[in-house]
Amino acid sequence: MFLHELNWLAIVVAWIVAFVAGALWFGPKTFFPVWWKAMGRKPDEAAGGSNMGVIFGATAVGALVEAIAVASVIHFVALSDPSFGPLNGALTGFLLGVGLAAASSLSHRLFAGHGFKVWLIEVGSDVLNLTLMGLIIGWWR
Repeated sequence: MFLHELNWLAIVVAWIVAFVAGALWFGPKTFFPVWWKAMGRKPDEAAGGSNMGVIFGATAVGALVEAIAVASVIHFVALSDPSFGPLNGALTGFLLGVGLAAASSLSHRLFAGHGFKVWLIEVGSDVLNLTLMGLIIGWWR
């Protein structure tokens, strides 16, 4: 199995950086108010429901899975290119963000009636986070 060949420190750092970047992206002074309004929610409505621990925990696990997936893709791509570095990693993360995360979530948002604005805000975070993960993992591979 190739998992023992991955740089787990890079994965953990990429995971933490992406989790923090996501928190900043959806912060009260950044995109959260615009996104919340675009979702048709009122400013006084509580976000996420009753168990924020579960929500943040599941979000953290999801981000870890993403970091492992990015590292796995980079591992196999870098096997064919010994000069693979941080810019290649960032491009890999970006392409995964646009080609998989953004493309697959478009129909979900549109069929749910959330529209392009919600989609752009959400996938903006996804693409940024995957690009950052790729940059970090590509740098430390």
